Amino acid sequence: MKNQDHQNHPQELRERSSPISKSIFNIQIQIPTLILYFLLFASGIIVGTTFFTTFPTTTTTSTHLSLFNSLLLSPPPSSSLHNISSDDKATTTQVIRTGYGPNDQRTSTQQSRSSSILESHPVLHGYDDRELLWRASMVPKVQKYPFRRVPKVAFMFLARGGLPLAKLWEKFFDGHEGLFSVYVHTHPLYNQSFEEGSVFHGRRVPSKEVEWGKFNMVQAERRLLANAHLDYSNERFVLLSEACIPLYNFTTIYSYLINSNKSYVEAYDLPGGVGRGRYSPRMRPHVTLAQWRKGSQWFEMNRELALEVVSDEKYAELFEKYCKGPCYNDEHYLPTFVSIEFWERNSNRTLTWANWSRGGPHPRTFQYPQVTPEFLERLRSNHTCEYNGKKTDVCYLFARKFAPNCLKRLLKFAPKVMKFK
Repeated sequence: MKNQDHQNHPQELRERSSPISKSIFNIQIQIPTLILYFLLFASGIIVGTTFFTTFPTTTTTSTHLSLFNSLLLSPPPSSSLHNISSDDKATTTQVIRTGYGPNDQRTSTQQSRSSSILESHPVLHGYDDRELLWRASMVPKVQKYPFRRVPKVAFMFLARGGLPLAKLWEKFFDGHEGLFSVYVHTHPLYNQSFEEGSVFHGRRVPSKEVEWGKFNMVQAERRLLANAHLDYSNERFVLLSEACIPLYNFTTIYSYLINSNKSYVEAYDLPGGVGRGRYSPRMRPHVTLAQWRKGSQWFEMNRELALEVVSDEKYAELFEKYCKGPCYNDEHYLPTFVSIEFWERNSNRTLTWANWSRGGPHPRTFQYPQVTPEFLERLRSNHTCEYNGKKTDVCYLFARKFAPNCLKRLLKFAPKVMKFK
């Protein structure tokens, strides 16, 4: 019995000591693991510190924000606007994208996401018209932007070929990067391009042939609008031709448009053959003779109205079918559509001056000898209209038609008359 007890004793000792031995063994295994975790944690802190020291949070200059805020606080336009010079404009070497100032506390990832939202949509996207209009008609359900948005003016040039007055427009835009965008629609066979550094370089949208008075003219206008509407920062949209010039400097025009509570689509009822005489009864009941309107092709509108135009199917189909022959689509489609559906948002006037005193289907074209400081000043004054419910003498911001040979004189007189370089 003693021998049995003696024989069992070592086994009992082994069983009793087993938990202690296992604990010590486990601790020995865990110590290297804990050391490894600690080293990895410390390395992460060192790498993170190095990264944020080397790549600090991206900030943007507040120069454009200062200009933008000052323009929003501008009083209604009057003759005092004639004296705003290019010295008043803010300059910067960086295009503002997020709209945040130097105290921006967001992470670099958040800033990158906001920047990608605001970047201009590439104009060479390959969409056909149907897909382009569909994409441009989509709007965010959430009305509040997840970034501080600086609104831009989209300048849309509908041209037959090149832009012979481009040098004047480049001086007009100079120093205001981030507050405007440019889109050019020209003949599809036109193969010349602008040199790098020009505001027009790479801004040609996929274009189709346009015939005067035909519905493809309206399609070209909607194509320009749709391309511009893809950029969430574009707030105002101006249609211009290759023969148009600005009558004021950028600061004045930007302030006038951004602060306006109306769009500018000319619309009026005109009896006779070139007005009501172009109406087709086949448009009833959607468009009646009493609703038929005429107006200038050269419009300016806000983002909400631009959305309605690119989204329209009802009136576009009617005009494509029934506005034929002597009915000029570009003179009737927008004036009629806007007057029927959105008359309360519209000023019923155009911002582009033209001389129709000679009659006929086209306005007068001005040549080199006719461009004088006195002539340009007359275009800027001697008018009375309403702006945001108040009378003003600043009624036209642009003028046409100017021949290519006018460029030299326009560049000469622009600093004195329009107040830009």
